[in-house]
Amino acid sequence: MNFWEFLGSRHQQLLADAYQHASAVFQCMVVATLLGVLIGVLTYRSEWAGNLATLGTSTILTIPSLAMIGLLIPIVGLGVPPTVTALTLYGLLPIVRNSIVGLRGVDPALVDAAKGIGMSRTARLLKVELPLAWPPILTGIRVSTQMLMGIAAIAAYASGPGLGNEIFRGIASLGSKNALNLVLAGTLGIIVLALLFDAAYVLLGRLTIPRGIRV
Repeated sequence: MNFWEFLGSRHQQLLADAYQHASAVFQCMVVATLLGVLIGVLTYRSEWAGNLATLGTSTILTIPSLAMIGLLIPIVGLGVPPTVTALTLYGLLPIVRNSIVGLRGVDPALVDAAKGIGMSRTARLLKVELPLAWPPILTGIRVSTQMLMGIAAIAAYASGPGLGNEIFRGIASLGSKNALNLVLAGTLGIIVLALLFDAAYVLLGRLTIPRGIRV
């Protein structure tokens, strides 16, 4: 059968896999964002701490995804746990780096002005520094999401959820009539999801970033 007939015959399975793929990436991005921003907040004031945070998260990113998941299987087992752990770790670098850059880029005069009117350090961070650092942080989140969309496909190696299952089924059945259709469906599905997520981030940026500080 041709590709469109294949999609019609397997649309329910493909939609289920796409939902699982998007859900896994979204949930991992929420955790990675919280951790990444927290690490950025804790380290941006110190040059060596910021460099250490960036180095540590960049080192994680150099580990091949298949190797990472393979190393996690004996520790957390198969399925969702290694997928969530690996995706969260891989998503940290752009968020940590952009959080540090964004927070360090806040105009000191604005921070001093906030301090001058009696705002506490926590209040300055929450009401002045983080809002002004939000544009680069959001950019880091967008970059992380695009990376994780592709990396999540490897999770099928550990019986993880998502469109990677279609790709791995196709690779495992090379030579059969639907092998190429399986790989193509999984790949195109990931691309579509990545574009949808990116469009959502663009909308989020327009809703949350004042026009005067958009980059």
